[in-house]
Amino acid sequence: MTPGGAVAGIAVACAVAGALELLASAGAGRRRAIAATRPRGRWLARLAAVGRRVGAPAAPQRAAAWLDAAGRPLNMTPADLMAAKAGAAAAALVPALWLAASLPPRPAVVLMAGAPATAFLLPDTWLRRLARSRAELVGRELPDVLDLLRVAVEAGLSPARALREVGHHRRGVLAAELRRTAGEIELGVPQAHALQSLRARCPGEGVATLVAAIQRSARHGAALAPALQALATQARAQRAQRLRDSAARAGPKIQLAVALLLVPGAMALVAAALVAGLESR
Repeated sequence: MTPGGAVAGIAVACAVAGALELLASAGAGRRRAIAATRPRGRWLARLAAVGRRVGAPAAPQRAAAWLDAAGRPLNMTPADLMAAKAGAAAAALVPALWLAASLPPRPAVVLMAGAPATAFLLPDTWLRRLARSRAELVGRELPDVLDLLRVAVEAGLSPARALREVGHHRRGVLAAELRRTAGEIELGVPQAHALQSLRARCPGEGVATLVAAIQRSARHGAALAPALQALATQARAQRAQRLRDSAARAGPKIQLAVALLLVPGAMALVAAALVAGLESR
């Protein structure tokens, strides 16, 4: 291969890498939404089976809240979560022991202690990421859901009936939670308890404010429709602000991709043309 061809190949590779980086920045939000609507983690079931055999610690009190915020992936219970954490630690200990045999004593001890501890915390990280993606979806759906609830309440429906109707006529994470809440109320669960469960499963600020408005209306007889309209307006304003903040954070990333990849690629193309011209003389 001639020097000009080599430089041209490097230029093309840089240009392709830059284009892929730009596309990745543009489609990051959509990929997060898809990942949130299709939660991953089937491997946790296998780790939980291992953890039950080796013995899992007792679940902390907040484990149920963590799972609720993440949407109860794989219908996990707090005991399943702790078993998966114990299984991850046990699975990490085996390669750590194998690698530690070829290391000096001090790094070997650090590796044997650090690998299981890090693996024990990995399911928690997975749950936090899942809860964050789910919260983003709920925030995106909240303004339209609030508008539909307002229309249903203005039509004369009770708050529980409005939750059921909106939940049945919409799709999405928040609509599914509204259907679940309405179903609990129909089965005899006190409305206050069902709403508190909704707040625990959707811990975002908007859902907490919606629950507070419904409870205030039930307690004091205040009109619910104007509160829902104000909440919808506020939710849209917050959503617009989050989009502006996201766009502001994406700008430097795009500039960095252009500076590090596209500009060197263009310069390499120019250099390839100059080298080819010199070779032809």
